[in-house]
Amino acid sequence: MTPNEILVEIRNRKFRPVYLLSGEEPYYIDLVSDYIIENVLTGEEKAFNQSIFYGKDTDVADLVNTALRFPMMASHQLIVLREAHLMKDLDKLANYAEKPLKSTILVINYKYGSYDKRKKLSKVIESSGGALMESPRLYENKVPAWINTWLKKRKCSITPDASMLLVEYLGTDLGKIANELEKLIITLPETNRSITTGTIERNIGISKDYNNFELQKALAQKNALKANRIINYFAQNQKANPFTLTIFSLFTFFSKVFTLHFIKDRSPRNLGSVLRVNPYFLSEYEMAAKKYDARKTARIISWLREYDMRSKGFDNLSATEGDLLKEMIFKILH
Repeated sequence: MTPNEILVEIRNRKFRPVYLLSGEEPYYIDLVSDYIIENVLTGEEKAFNQSIFYGKDTDVADLVNTALRFPMMASHQLIVLREAHLMKDLDKLANYAEKPLKSTILVINYKYGSYDKRKKLSKVIESSGGALMESPRLYENKVPAWINTWLKKRKCSITPDASMLLVEYLGTDLGKIANELEKLIITLPETNRSITTGTIERNIGISKDYNNFELQKALAQKNALKANRIINYFAQNQKANPFTLTIFSLFTFFSKVFTLHFIKDRSPRNLGSVLRVNPYFLSEYEMAAKKYDARKTARIISWLREYDMRSKGFDNLSATEGDLLKEMIFKILH
């Protein structure tokens, strides 16, 4: 089942005896689990009919004994097993899940990986009327669309540059992104509900002019003046702009530029799919491919690996990260 399908059922007071929520992306697991906790029982019913267990501190026997209890002055009891990935012998729950008590709702939160669908627990949950939900981690190129959808539901919007800036600094952790978006929404005036790079700079502290995203653009254009302004800012603010993050960002960018050199079908749809890049930003990769041929791009990727090692102390006696950054960018541009 999808997260939305489960939420719709809960909203309609249709409950499953067992929910197994698993996957690499914790956001949807928390979203569904929290929604069940908030909406299945009333405040008064929770006192006697809600139990929270943690996988590391729980054995199957204790969990099953609780699940076999009948609710007190309520139609259901709710049991939530958090951190199920840390529980020993989790698959032994299959004996209970095969014939679950209909008045018990058991929610299993299995994060940071998918529970093996070949195991007995997965199979019996499905066959006995329970729900299996998979929460895969989003690829980076899919996150901006997720941000747009998340904001649209709240009658807000975001500019493409602002969306990419968030992804660059927060990665693909949807929970972290949602938390920052919540903070940004509060700051928006009623007359303009759109998040811009300026909104992010004022409220999160990420510079809209001096960041890895802007450095990529400067290098794609071979704009030495802009690139040097950015790296000088980075050198003076190393804590907010770690060298390893810049290396990772540029390595990802130039790896895609290198791939672009060998793609025959240059239609935006195909390029976006192969490179896993939002079509809005394809022009930057195409510009970089014109400025740097395949041979030069391969050398840049090699330099990025070299400077990553040097930043970790290999073949580097005294150069600071700021010095390494300036030296590396000079090589890329010349």
